[in-house]
Parts: sequence; C-alpha cells; structure tokens
Amino acid sequence: MGDDNQRVVDLVKELVQRLLYTSSPSNIQNPNAFVPTQQEYNQAVKYSIRILSSRMTPSIAADDSAMAESIKRRLATAGKSSDALTFADLYSKFSLKNGPGSINNKWAVLYLLKTISDDRKIRKNQFPSTNSNGFFDSAMSGGLPTLFESDERSGSSGTFGKLSKNLSAGGFNSGFDDVRALADNVRNLRGLGNLENNRGDWSLGANTDTKSGNMKKLKGLWDNSRGLRTSEHLGKQYSGGILMVSKDPENIRDMAYREFADLIKEENEVSEVILVRDVLYACQGIDGKYVKFDEKADAYVLPDLVKVPRATRIMVRKLCELGWLFRKVKGYITESMDRFPAEDVGTVGQAFCAALQDELSEYYKLLAVLEAQTMNPIPLVSENASSGNYLSLRRLSVWFTEPTVKMRLMAVLVDSCKVLKGGAMAGAIHMHAQHGDPLVNDFMKRLLRRVCSPLFEMVRSWVLEGELEDIFAEFFVLGQPVKAESLWREGYRLHAAMLPTFISQSLAQQILRTGKSINFLRVCCEDQGWADAATEAAAAAGTSTRRGGLGYGETDALESLVTEAAKRIDRHLLDVMYKQYKFKEHCLAIKRYLLLGQGDFVQYLMDIVGPELNEAANTISSFKLAGLLESAIRSSNAQYDDPDILDRLRVKMMPHNTGDKGWDVFSLEYDARVPLNTVFTESVMSSYLRIFNFLWKLRRIEHALIGVWKMMKPNCVTSRFFSKLPHAVKLQLILTSRKCQVLWDEMNHFVSNLQYYIMFEVLEESWSEFSKELEAAKDLDDLLGAHEKYLYSIVEKSLLGERSRNLNMVLFTLFDLIMRFRSHADRLYEGIYELQSRTTDTSRDKARVLRPSSNRSSDSGTWLGEGRKDITRRAGEFLRNMGQDIDAIAKEYSSVFEGFISQLPMQQHVDLKFLMFRLDFTEFYSQSQLRPSTGVKECFLQFRKFTQLG
Repeated sequence: MGDDNQRVVDLVKELVQRLLYTSSPSNIQNPNAFVPTQQEYNQAVKYSIRILSSRMTPSIAADDSAMAESIKRRLATAGKSSDALTFADLYSKFSLKNGPGSINNKWAVLYLLKTISDDRKIRKNQFPSTNSNGFFDSAMSGGLPTLFESDERSGSSGTFGKLSKNLSAGGFNSGFDDVRALADNVRNLRGLGNLENNRGDWSLGANTDTKSGNMKKLKGLWDNSRGLRTSEHLGKQYSGGILMVSKDPENIRDMAYREFADLIKEENEVSEVILVRDVLYACQGIDGKYVKFDEKADAYVLPDLVKVPRATRIMVRKLCELGWLFRKVKGYITESMDRFPAEDVGTVGQAFCAALQDELSEYYKLLAVLEAQTMNPIPLVSENASSGNYLSLRRLSVWFTEPTVKMRLMAVLVDSCKVLKGGAMAGAIHMHAQHGDPLVNDFMKRLLRRVCSPLFEMVRSWVLEGELEDIFAEFFVLGQPVKAESLWREGYRLHAAMLPTFISQSLAQQILRTGKSINFLRVCCEDQGWADAATEAAAAAGTSTRRGGLGYGETDALESLVTEAAKRIDRHLLDVMYKQYKFKEHCLAIKRYLLLGQGDFVQYLMDIVGPELNEAANTISSFKLAGLLESAIRSSNAQYDDPDILDRLRVKMMPHNTGDKGWDVFSLEYDARVPLNTVFTESVMSSYLRIFNFLWKLRRIEHALIGVWKMMKPNCVTSRFFSKLPHAVKLQLILTSRKCQVLWDEMNHFVSNLQYYIMFEVLEESWSEFSKELEAAKDLDDLLGAHEKYLYSIVEKSLLGERSRNLNMVLFTLFDLIMRFRSHADRLYEGIYELQSRTTDTSRDKARVLRPSSNRSSDSGTWLGEGRKDITRRAGEFLRNMGQDIDAIAKEYSSVFEGFISQLPMQQHVDLKFLMFRLDFTEFYSQSQLRPSTGVKECFLQFRKFTQLG
C-alpha cells in the first residue's frame, strides 16, 4: 500500500514538474521568461492533490457540446470575446481528434477545466462569512476542498498544516493519508444523515441516544480538524475561506449541529435550484433527476419519495404542463416529417410543421435564456450580503405564462389537424383565429400566413396561369383527364371538402371559372392571348404575378385579383368564340337547316327526296341522298352561305326496323368541331335531332295535305263532265267529295296553326330571347346557360318534353290519321279521275293510261273493260265505300283531336295554352261538344239543295 502511495506521489510530482519547468522554444530564446519558485511548485503540488482528493461528482448529464457552449457563453458574458473565439477554435480541433492517443471522455476534461476555473474565481472573489463552514461547504458541494494558504505562514499543527510541512519536506505519504482520513470523516458524517433518512424529516424531538451519538462523532471530527484554528477570538483574520472560531465549546457544538442539520436536509429534501433545473429539462421533453415523464399518467410527475412541500409539488406539476404540451407538438412535427416520403403530408401540412418549428425555435431561445439565468445569483447592493439563485419556481411561472398560452394553442391545432390536409387544414386553423385575445389573434395570424402560403400560391398560379400545381390533392379545385369537348364541363370541379372557410363559395366559383377559361383557351382554342389579359389583371389589382404576391389576411386583394382576371379573360374568351370561331353564325345555321328555318331549301329538299323516301328504308342509299342534299343547297339561297357552314351539313340515316320507310329514318346533322362541341355536345345534338324529326314529320304532313289539294283542284274544275253521269252517282260523288273537302279543311286548319305556332311562337321567339342573352353573356358559363335555356324552351314548347309525353303521343296519332286520310284521298280522286276519263270517251279503251298509279284500287281498275251500266253500278259502290272510310277517319280524327284540345289547358307551359286558343279561336270545337252531331242524311239534304240551286 505504501509503495502505491509513493508511486502516486511520484507521478503527481513528475506531472507538475513537466507542466511548470518544461521549457518551450520561446522560453529558451527569452531569458526573461517566467520560472516558478519552489514555493509556487509546492502550491501547485498541493493544488494537484486537492484535485485528486476532491469529490467531483457531476449532477448534470454528460454532454460535451453543452459544456463547451456553457464555457463560451461565460467567456462572452465576461467580455472576453477573443478568448471565447479562441476556445471555440481549440475545442473544434480537440473534438475532431480520435483514434490512438486521443481522449475518449472529452466531456470529463472540459468539466474538470471548468471546475478549476470556478474554484480559482471563488478563491479570488469570495470571502468567508460567519456562517461558512469551510471545508464542509466545499467538499460536500461536489467541488474542490478549500486550500489553506496560511498553513505555511502560521505553522499550524492541523491536518492541512501537517500536509504542507510534509510536502515541503518531501514527505508526501503522510499528507496524502491525512487528506484521505478527512474524506473518510466526511463520508462518516454523511452516513449519519442516512440513519435519519429512514425516519423521515429531522426534528428536535428525535431519539436522544441517536442524537447524542451523532454529536459525539461530530465532536470527534472537529477535534481532528482543530488545527484549522489560528486565533482564539472571532475576528478579522481569515484563512483559506473558513472562519477561525474560538475555543468556546458551546460555539463548536452549535456549528456542528447546524452542519449536521444541513446534511440531513440535503438527504431528505430537494433544493429549489435542482427542481428549477428539472422543470427546465421537462419543458424540453427531457427527463430530469427527479421530474420524469410517466407514460401511464401521461404527464411529468415528481415521485412521492421525494420530500417536497405540497405547494412546491403543485407548482412543479403546473409548470411541467408546458413540457407535456411541448412533447405533443414536437411529436406531431416529428411524426409528420418521418412519414412524409411515404405518405402525402402535403405542402400545407409541411408549412404548418415549419411554422410550428419556428415557434419552437423561439421557445428554445427562451429556455436558453432561462438556463443562463439559473447560474446567476440575485444582484444585491452589498457585496458581503448572501443571495440565492435568481430563477425560482415562482419566477418560472411568470416566465412561462405567455409560452404556455401559445403552446396550448399549438397543441389544440395539432389535435384538430391530425387527419386534415390542404384547404381543410387551413380552414380548421382559421376557425381558431377568431379570438378576442390580441396575443392569440396575432399568434394565429402569424401562423396562418405561413400555413396558407402554399394555398394562396395555388390560387395565384391557377388564376393567372391556369396551372394546377396540386400533387397532393390539397387545392379546392380538382382536375381530371378528359377529352377536349368535355374539358369545360367535366375537366375541373370544386372540391368542397378542401374549400377553406375564409374563401366564400361565390369567390371559389369565380376562381374555378377563371382557371377553366385559361385552360379552355389554351387547349381547345389554341389561343395565347390570355397571358396579356392575366398580366393586365394583375396590374389592375395592384398585385404581382410573381410567387408570394398574396397571403393570408389579404382577402380583399385576392378578390380584386380574381375579379379583374375573370373579367378580362372571360371577355377575351367570348371574343375568340364570337369572332374567330363564329359561334353566332353556327347557331343561326343550325336554326336554318336543322330547325327548317330556310323555307326554300326545305321545300326543294322535300320535293326531290320525296320519291326516294317513299321506298323502304333498307333500299335507300345515303350517298344518293347526300347528292340530293347538295342539289337542294345549290338550287336555293343556301348556296350563298359560308362554305365552312355548308360543309358541316350532312345526311344521317337513323337505325331502322323492318317495314320502315325512308321518311322514318331520314335526318340531317351538323358537325360541330372543337371548340364548338363544348356547346354542341352529343346530348345537345341528339336534342336537335329530336326537334328535326318532329319538324320534318310536320313538314311531311303539310306536304301531304298540299298533295291532296293538288289532286282535288282539277276534279273541281272538271266537274262539268259529271253532268253525263247518272243522277244517283252524281249525288254520291258530290257527297263524298264534300266529306273529303271538309275533313281536309279541318286537318289543314290544325296543321297550319300548329306549323305557325312552331315556327313563330316557338322557334322565332326562342331565338329572339337567345340572341338577347348572347349579347348579355359575360363568360362561357352564361353562353352555355343561354343555349341550354334556348334548347329547353324549344323542346318544351314543341311538345317533346317529359311533361308533354302523353300529348306528344296524341299528336303523332293525329299525324298518322292525316297520312291515312292522304292515302284514302289519293284512292278517291284517282278513281274519280279515271271515271271522268271513261265517261268522256267510252269508245277508246286506251284512256286507261292517262294517269296510271300504283296505288289504284282493284275496284276502280276493273271499270275500263265494262259497260256503262256496270260502270255506274261499280262507281256507286266505290263512292259509297270511300264515303264510309272517310266518315270513319273523320270520326276517329274528331275524337282524337278533341282529346288533344282537352289536354292543352292542363299543360304547365303557358305557350301551349295559347296554341289551344289558336286552334279553337271560333270556339267551334268547344261548342261542338254541346250540339248533336250532323248526320249523313242532313248533309245529303244540304248538298242536294245546293246542287238544285246550282
């Protein structure tokens, strides 16, 4: 054991020798360099042993960066900026040295240097007071033992005096043993406190035996250190930082008792300085020595084993709420950033995390200031007065007031935005900004400016450039790949879930339409003029086209920009549609050709395609019909129209069934190309096709009635030839012709008024309203709405709507009856024409070929080969049968027509009620239901009287 001690002594002396006397090149060249004396060498050896015998147990976590930062901060605070920079440079080199020959525990070296520096400062500036306990204050606090500089001067016989003598004489072993004995005495003294720690708090009424035993140990310890005294009176001489006391036994007893009470207190209670340090650690999400995070309680707690007052425990719990809130916010940021590459956090979510991180950076700065203040005592006027630590738990509660409010708000936002992203997240944060507290309001506005920055950038890019920069589906405008013709209607739509609450629905619709207009011009119209319009809009709104021109809180600027951009871009879009693509001219062409508004063209087309359409549908060639269409165009005023318009007009054969005629499948179509097909979509053109088929059928009915009239007129002119017929046949012929004429007049009245109603009160009136709305349209949506209204009006007024389905079926039944009447009228007048020819020249049998017809009945075809009596008989039968067929058609027609008239007042569209007024202007049909119907006999008597008068 003695050899080991001697070896330690030799090593210490050698180390001090090398540190003090090893010459550097500068010392060799400089003869005036400092050379330590023997006394300084002895003091250095004593100081080294003092370090080795100290109890330097650190109470902080091992962090070399934090320790280096603390040293730099202390140097900078002391006004030694150059020393701080030098230390920073040396530390950076020291921290980079690794491998063989380097120091692994760099933190311990820094801590040792810092402790020595603190000890030297205390020796220079601090004077012992009457309450100081010298060796125990320094040794028990974890620092270096007190150095007694007066040992050599006083020649005292105490322990440290002996140590000094031994060192100066070269006897180091005994000195080292004495220091070790002192350390053992201190440990024994702390062991006394451990005896009382199991019994709870120290009290004066404790066990007398135990207390007397402790006092005896204390007295023995003080007897061993009695050599520390150099005077017998309280006084003015100080030695080594402790007060020299007198030989009064009572004074020794009181001081020993106070020292023992402090040790017991240290073992059983935690000082406020340590609690402040642990609270600061907890506020950074770090477990302290006593205050730790409990997963079950989900809070930072102070264990029950730690003896602190109840008020202090409550105060610590309230202060640690800030740490719990910090843990929640920091956890959300970390979780969001960790799952960013794999999941869609979104740009708004990233901005939210960045804003939270900035707030936490300010929070870190506050904690750094508070940690620095934990090392500073309370400044006092008197230098000799003692003071405690500046930062206490109550001062922390004041410092934490504002950060706690902000951290609570951030924690609430984190809980609200966990499952949200994009505009929904911005809207949820905006709801929390409606607060009356100015602090909260300013904080939320600052946070929202960061969070809404990506969202407002999306709005700017969409409104001014038509670009949808939204890879995470955060914007309230959604785009999807569609064809060019569906770009406007289906390409973009509003995503209501992502619409923030600070943007109104009307403003969102305007934003959507503006971006759609730009994309429509770029994709469908191949136009680039919108860029100039967007630049003018930004200049008019007073904003920039660059990024970052808009932000949260600038709603008025946003509305102004969107309004100006929408106004200019929409106006440019309508100009392109009207001038470059001639939208109005195409609408007029559809009205003239598909809605049969070009009268001469329609009439000529019907005349030349009529014979072809009388054939079966499966035998008709569409190419031949296309050629007939070209002939109709060249033979009418349609030839003067724009060639581009005429090129779009084509023949279309609809699907047909067995037995269909060409009239049932023939139609015209209009080829609407991009961008006109945005308006004239497939559904719109199918509605135009329905209207064309209805109007074409109505024109066919009109054409059929005109054909009947053409056949009836020459028979009336040649009625003088009927004088050669027998009287009975003559009366039968006149009666049948009269029935046919009356029914034709009734049908022609209906068709003419229906035709007038459709052409003027439906088509022309709807066109007039459509033209007015086109002039008033401000954007493409207005144009589309005007056209849809125009087409809907035509469909509803033409009895083609869903509400007029029953009436439409009745109307087509009337059309079928008119076509049946046309067939019977053809048979009747063909028979009359043949009878006239027969009676005019009975000697010539060749008269049968005057007007052959495929529709001629078998009854009339047998007249030519018979005699006059047979002709008279067969003519009477034929006329009688035809009269009966016409009566049946007239009766059925009257019944169906009365049903049609009776349903018109029940229609919801007001114009259909005016159709009834036109059809029954004289109230003939309404009064016919009240009077008895005229029989055949009365008609015969009237016609007989008429012929006699004639």
